[in-house]
Amino acid sequence: MAKKKKSWINQHLNDGWVREANKQGYRSRAAFKLEQLDKQDRLLKPGQTVVDLGATPGGWSQYAARKLGEKGNIIAIDIVSMVDIAGVSFLHGDFNDVKVQKSFAALLNGEKADIVISDMAPNISGVKDKDEAGFSDLFFSILQFVDSNLRSGGNLVVKGFEGVSAGELRKKCKRLFQTVSIRKPEASRDKSRERYLVAKGYFGPNSFRKTN
Repeated sequence: MAKKKKSWINQHLNDGWVREANKQGYRSRAAFKLEQLDKQDRLLKPGQTVVDLGATPGGWSQYAARKLGEKGNIIAIDIVSMVDIAGVSFLHGDFNDVKVQKSFAALLNGEKADIVISDMAPNISGVKDKDEAGFSDLFFSILQFVDSNLRSGGNLVVKGFEGVSAGELRKKCKRLFQTVSIRKPEASRDKSRERYLVAKGYFGPNSFRKTN
């Protein structure tokens, strides 16, 4: 176990994206994944309200804040505390918690988000079926959040893993959004099974409930 951990640390420290993140002041290499997705799909635009679910340590929120500057409203939510980022409002708690949702609604002041982004992953056990089930559960909880908080025509970016359930998740999203694409950014490690679902053109509130 110690050798495996040491090998991972060495690989991490020698990772070009990690070095570039340190150079540019990003908290994680994940910032480049969002940057690459953004460039490919033109996701982030001035004036948007962006919601980053599972934001800590804050790489995605950092990129969004740098991209939008003062011409945007960025709200990050996580059960793990996060050091403040200029231009980002942080809510500490579970995004499904009623109290967190009330605080979130207060920040939006009656409006809805333009885009929901999430680089979250459940605790990985190494057991394929269990991990796929964990991603499916997380994915559906994000869709429930989207149902209440994303505007009609809004977009969603969420992490997933290729597997048995991936096809069903894509089918679900195709009933909720105009277009659904699967991406693997260059900054994603070659050995990783992670993929990113980019869904654009939300059909509107209550779409999730109508398809259940």
